[in-house]
Amino acid sequence: SRVLEQHRPNDGFLSEEAVDDLDRLGKERVWIVDPLDGTKEFATGRQDWAVHIALVIDGIPKHAAVGLPDLGVTFKSSDVRAVQGPLAKKFVVSRNRPPKIAQYITQQMGYEAVGIGSAGAKAMHVLLGDYDGYIHAGGQYEWDQAAPVGVALASGLHCSRLDGSPISFNNEDTYIPDLVVCRPELADEILEHAAKFAEDNPGF
Repeated sequence: SRVLEQHRPNDGFLSEEAVDDLDRLGKERVWIVDPLDGTKEFATGRQDWAVHIALVIDGIPKHAAVGLPDLGVTFKSSDVRAVQGPLAKKFVVSRNRPPKIAQYITQQMGYEAVGIGSAGAKAMHVLLGDYDGYIHAGGQYEWDQAAPVGVALASGLHCSRLDGSPISFNNEDTYIPDLVVCRPELADEILEHAAKFAEDNPGF
C-alpha cells in the first residue's frame, strides 16, 4: 500500500490486511488486494493459495491479477483466455465448507464436486478447464473475489451472484454472500438450479 500511496495517491485501497479507510467510497479507482488468499492452505504447505490484486474502476475489476506462487504462474486480465474443449463434468467448491447449494446443483447436473482451497485457485482452475465452474455460498469478502472475478471475466467466463445479478465492488459493506464462476454455456442451467434451491430453502 505504501507504493500505491506514493505512485497513485488519488486511488482508494481495500485489503484484508489493512484498516478500511472509507474514503475509498468516494474514489473512482480503488485497489482491492489480498496478499494471501488461502491462509490455511499456505500454513499447511498446500499449493492452492493465491495472491490477489485488482484495480476496480466504478465498481468493476478492470485490471486484475491472480498469482499462484507455488505453481510459478500469474494470470493477468490483460492476457488471459479460458480453455475451451470438452467439459470436465466437475465443479470446484470450498474445501473447508462445501455449500449445500453447490452439492444440489452438482447432483442435478450429474457432476462431481471437488474441494480445494483459495478462491483465486478455484477460479483459475476453472479458467484452465480443470473444472467447469466454481460455486460458492456462505460468504466471502471483496478482497476474496475482486481479482479472481476480474481475471475470469477477462478470460470469457461467466461471473455473477447465484441469483444471476452482477457483482459490484467498492461497497461500504465488503461482504459478498455467494459467487458463481463458470463456462458461459453452463450459466443458465446453473442459475436455474440455484433459483430452485433458493425457492425450496429460503435464506439458505
